[in-house]
Amino acid sequence: MDSALSNLAIELLKKLISIKSFSGNEDLTALEIQNWFSKMNIISKKENNNVYAINKYYDKNKPTLLLNSHHDTVRPNSSYTNDPFCPEINKGKLYGLGSNDAGGALVSLIMVFKHFYNTKNLKYNIIIAATAEEESSGKLGIKSLMPSLPQIDLAIVGEPTLMKIAIAEKGLVVIDGIISGTASHAAHNNNNSAIEKLPKVLDWFKKFVFEKKSKLLGPVKMTVTQINAGNQHNVIPSKVNIVVDVRVNDCYTNSEITEILKINAPCDLIPRSLDLNSSSISFDHKIVRAGTKLKMKTYGSPTLSDQSKLNCDSIKLGPGDSKRSHTANEYIYIEEIEKGIETYINLLEQIL
Repeated sequence: MDSALSNLAIELLKKLISIKSFSGNEDLTALEIQNWFSKMNIISKKENNNVYAINKYYDKNKPTLLLNSHHDTVRPNSSYTNDPFCPEINKGKLYGLGSNDAGGALVSLIMVFKHFYNTKNLKYNIIIAATAEEESSGKLGIKSLMPSLPQIDLAIVGEPTLMKIAIAEKGLVVIDGIISGTASHAAHNNNNSAIEKLPKVLDWFKKFVFEKKSKLLGPVKMTVTQINAGNQHNVIPSKVNIVVDVRVNDCYTNSEITEILKINAPCDLIPRSLDLNSSSISFDHKIVRAGTKLKMKTYGSPTLSDQSKLNCDSIKLGPGDSKRSHTANEYIYIEEIEKGIETYINLLEQIL
């Protein structure tokens, strides 16, 4: 293991943790990443708050591999007892907001890019992209960057996966539901109360089953996550608004899921976006076979990432544990970063 790379990774991650980079406000971490590339004599560019660099010996006749992770974070929750912006190493753990999701993967991939940056005669070109607005699925994230990049043939998306290869990932449709009824004074009987219809609607979403079940991703999962109705104690409202979170397997497109729900659901439904589709890659793809050769485990991921916005073969892979993401006193093990860099390099050496 190249200890110099791991030391550089940890120092960069500590710096990024100390800078607030809430999704949609990542300009200062983008600047920090650009400055780091400059110190390493690597030419980088910025599109919105997405920072990217291309290997020194780029050849337009070769396929291109994208290494991608994000530098934005969610806001710290109220249960933090540590300062979320004060990086601290204690008992082998580096604490701080974004350390696990997805700072560890980001700095590891940056070091992997540095490792291969000056290498001649690679089979793939390599691009590193530290992107913005992943946590909010914003319009100025990776999707806005793609037109500025060469055609991407293969991507590794860095997220905390315990260095297991996610060869499939569930998509997401967020749907606004409207349960309609008749408004009236609370003192009078109302046989068409939207609120009284709510239990049956909730029960329907809980029990409805989509026919197709994925071998890798299991069934489609629906969860009602928000309910809102009324603004006065003495008025029965004419509608109840709900929000439904739908995690889509690789047997359906988001459009297909939405049409099935519109036909069957006992309320009106309006999808917010259909862009965040599920993804999968063949077991026979060279990068998956390379991982198998290195005895890396594969799985289907229930969580969403920027994979959903790519139109190429991709895997999700990175140090850290998804279960730590968005939790109080977030951390990543130093050893995870060290092993992550080593594993990434070993994996890429199989295909480069």
